Amino acid sequence: MPKKRSGGGLSSTQQAAKFLGVSVLAGAVMAGIAVPAFGALGLAAKGSVEGFDEIPTNLKRPPLSQRTTILDNKGGQIATVYSRDRTVVDLKDISPYMQKAIVAIEDARFYEHGAVDLKGVLRALNKNAQSGGVSEGASTLTQQYVKNVFVEEAGDDATLVAQATQQTLGRKVRELKFAIQVEEELGKKKILENYLNITFFGQQAYGVEAAAQRYFSKSAKDLKLEEAALLAGIVQSPSRYDPVNDEEEAVKRRNTVLQRMADVHDISRAEADKAKKKPLGLKVSKPKNGCITAVKGAGFFCDYVREVFLNDPVFGKTQKARAKIWNQGGLTIRTTLDPQSQESAQASIKDHVYKSDDVATAATIVEPGTGKILAMGQSRPYGFGKNETQMNLSVDSNMGGGAGYQPGSTFKPIVAAAALEGGKPANQVYSSPYEMDYPSPVSACDGRTWNEKGVPVANENETEVGPYDMRDATAKSVNTYYIQLISDIGICPVTDMAGKMGVERADGKKMNQAPSIALGTQEMSPLTMASAYATFATRGTYCSPIAIESIRQTVGGQKKSLPVPKSTCSRAMSENTADTINTLLKGVVEDGTGSEAGLDSRASAGKTGTTDERYAAWFVGYTPNMAGAVWVGDPAHKRKMTNITIGGVPYEKVFGGKVPGPIWRDMMAGALEGKDAPQFNLVTIPPSNIGKEEDGRGDEDDGDQDGNNGDNGGNGGGNGDGNNGGNGNPQFPNPTISIPEEWTISGNDNGGGNGNGGNFP
Repeated sequence: MPKKRSGGGLSSTQQAAKFLGVSVLAGAVMAGIAVPAFGALGLAAKGSVEGFDEIPTNLKRPPLSQRTTILDNKGGQIATVYSRDRTVVDLKDISPYMQKAIVAIEDARFYEHGAVDLKGVLRALNKNAQSGGVSEGASTLTQQYVKNVFVEEAGDDATLVAQATQQTLGRKVRELKFAIQVEEELGKKKILENYLNITFFGQQAYGVEAAAQRYFSKSAKDLKLEEAALLAGIVQSPSRYDPVNDEEEAVKRRNTVLQRMADVHDISRAEADKAKKKPLGLKVSKPKNGCITAVKGAGFFCDYVREVFLNDPVFGKTQKARAKIWNQGGLTIRTTLDPQSQESAQASIKDHVYKSDDVATAATIVEPGTGKILAMGQSRPYGFGKNETQMNLSVDSNMGGGAGYQPGSTFKPIVAAAALEGGKPANQVYSSPYEMDYPSPVSACDGRTWNEKGVPVANENETEVGPYDMRDATAKSVNTYYIQLISDIGICPVTDMAGKMGVERADGKKMNQAPSIALGTQEMSPLTMASAYATFATRGTYCSPIAIESIRQTVGGQKKSLPVPKSTCSRAMSENTADTINTLLKGVVEDGTGSEAGLDSRASAGKTGTTDERYAAWFVGYTPNMAGAVWVGDPAHKRKMTNITIGGVPYEKVFGGKVPGPIWRDMMAGALEGKDAPQFNLVTIPPSNIGKEEDGRGDEDDGDQDGNNGDNGGNGGGNGDGNNGGNGNPQFPNPTISIPEEWTISGNDNGGGNGNGGNFP
C-alpha cells in the first residue's frame, strides 16, 4: 500500500520523537502487555485509541471483493462486473519473482522479524532524523496487510475508509495488535499470499492477478523478473508510478526494485543490470467492467440479471444483504441467454431499425415451458452516449425499464382465451359494424360495472364491416368485434385470464376495469407479452420468466453454489382453449394482418398491434418451441409513426405487420435455425355460416379509438384507456349484448379524452 511521505512540517527532532514513540510502543505490543505507564502516556485515552484490552482479539480476513463473471447458457462470457477488479489466486500461482520483488522493496526482513520490525523502526528513525523528513517508513508487510483489510472492510464508505487510513496513534496501536495475531495464526506464506491478493496496483486492478492482466495481459504466475519488479514498485504510490501515464517514473521505480532485489541477494547483480536495460514491455488491457462491455448487444440482459439478483429474496432477506453479496462478487453466473438467439435478435434489430432513428425497438425471446429468457435486445445500445440509453425497454419499470407501452391488438388473444374458457364458441358471431359506441353498462370485478355513454370505437378501415366470427375478426383484427365480445363476457374474466398468463402493467399499477383493455390500452413490456404468448405455445401452461440457471460463489478460496430463482409454471387455460387460440393466430400470419411475419419453414402464429396515433407498433408471435415479442415506438411517447423513416425505409404509416413483423420474422428464423420444427395441435373451428361475402382485410390493424379519459400512459405508454374503470353504477345487471348488424351510431366523444388511448391491429 502507498505510504505517506509528506513531512507535515515537523522538525527532525519532532520526527525522531515520533518514531521513538512508535518503537517503544512496538516493543510493548510485541510483548503483548499493557502496563499502567502506557495509560499515563495517553495510549488508552478515548479519542486517541480504544482501551488496549478492548481491541478485538481476532482479526477476521474479510471475503475479498472480486469480479463477477456472467455467462450465457453455453458457458460463453457475456460480461464481467465488479466493484473491485480482483481475482484471488494461491501463492503457488504467483511468480516467484513477484514474491521476492514485493518482499524486497516493501519489507526485506519479512521472514526474519515478527509482526513488528524493531530494527526497521530504529533504522527508519535514524534515516528520517538525518534527512529532516520522512524518507523511510517502518511498517512491516504484515502491518500493511492489516491496514488493507480495514480498507477492504470499509468498502466504498468514505467515512470508514478515512478511519481506516487516518494517521493517528490509535490506528497504529490497533494495527500492531492485529499484526501480532495475524503472524501467529496465518504464518508468513499465507500473509504474503493475502497481501498480494488484497493490495491495490493502480488502473482499477486489485490484487496481483488483476494487475498482471491489466499491465501485461498475462497471469501472475507467468510474470518475468522485470515485470514483477514493475508491479512491486507500483504499490507504494499507484498514481505516481503508473506506467501507463508516466513511463519515465515507472522505469526509475522498477529499477529501484531490481537494485533492491540484488542488494538482498534475491537476484544477482548481472540479472538486475540485464533487467534494467529492458523496456517496460506493457501490453495493457483496458478495464472491462459492467454491462456496457457485454457482447452481442446483451448489455440490457446483463443489467436485468443484476436487477434480478438485487430484487429477489432468494439471494438475501433484505436489499442491503443482496447488494453486499453482489458487490463482494466472486460469482460465476450462468444465465439462460442463448447466444444464437441473442445474435439473431440483435442482427435483425440492426437491419431494420437504426440507433439514430426517431423511434426505437426492443425484442425479447423466451422458451415456452421453462420461462427461460433466450434473447433480449434493442436498437439503442447500452451506454451513456448519443443515441444510447441505460433504460431496458424490454422489461417492467421495477426491473430497470420504463412504464411500458400499449400493446394494442396483441392483447386481443387474451380476450379470446377468456371467452373460450367461459364457454363461448370459436365461431361466435357479432355484428361488428365499422363504428359504434362502447356498449354500456359492462360487468367488471367485485360486483361493479363499467358505465359510460357515448364513447366511440371504430375499425381501422371503413371496409371492415361485420358480421364477423372469431376467426375472421382475429385475422383482420376487428376492434368492434372484440369490444362486443368483452362486453358480452364481462371485464373480470379477461383480467383474470391476463393474471394467469403473467400479464400485468409495466408500471406496477392494477389493470383498469374498462372494456377498452380488449384493445390493448394498458401499458405492457415486451418480456411480459412474450411470456404470455408462450402460454399458447405450451398448450395452456404459463411459466414465469427466469434469467439465471446457476450461480457459484468463491469466498476465501472455497466454492459454493447459491440458490437461484425458479420458474413457476401453472395452468392458465385448458389445452383445447390454447389449441383454438393457436389455430386462430396461425391464420393471422398466413392470411391476416401478420402475413409479413410468417415463417416459411415451420409452424408459427402471432398477432399484430398498433396503438392509436401510432405511438407504438407490435408483433408478438411464437412457434411451439420459442415465443418472441417485438415493440417499435418512441420511448418518450412523442413521435408518432407517420411520415417517418425507420432503418432507412420511409413509411407513410407504421403498422404492427410492417415494421415489427419483419423484425420478428428475421429474429426468429435465425434463432430457430438448426432446431426442431414441431407442429401445433390445431382444432377444427366449425363454420359460422354468416352468409355473406367476405370483406377485404384493409390496410392493417385494429384501430381502437376509444379515447376515454386517459390513464396517464406513463413513459412511452400512451394516454391509455383511463376511464378509471369500476366506478360505474353497481345496480346494473350483467348484460347480454347483441347488436344488430344495421345498427349505426354517431359517436359524440362524450367519453372525453383525445382518442389517444386507442389502438390499431
